Amino acid sequence: MEIKPIKTDADYKASLKEIEILMMAEPDSPEGEKLDVLATLIEAYEGKHYPLDLPDPVEAIKFEMERKGLSVKDLEPMIGKSNRVYEILNYKRSLTLKMIRKLHEGLGIPAESLIKQPQAHA
Repeated sequence: MEIKPIKTDADYKASLKEIEILMMAEPDSPEGEKLDVLATLIEAYEGKHYPLDLPDPVEAIKFEMERKGLSVKDLEPMIGKSNRVYEILNYKRSLTLKMIRKLHEGLGIPAESLIKQPQAHA
């Protein structure tokens, strides 16, 4: 198994092509092990060169609401009465630490996303 560090964009593209070839490899086979190592190298390269920006907290809440089919009423135990939920969803009020904890536990939204300063939308 010849694997080299991914240092350039060309190395990255070559590694992606190699992964395509290895996608159906059996786990614990030499090809499967090579796939695991390449995936780890690619993940590290992407994390360094293509970092993902955390979503806006309100957008993260709206995304989870849509994904899970939740209503404003469903958020009341985590945020407060419906008028408070609407204030949060409309960028009229900031999340409190207590809300962040409850949303993180209740919806599984990463705390880092909830802590980020929201960008009010016009």
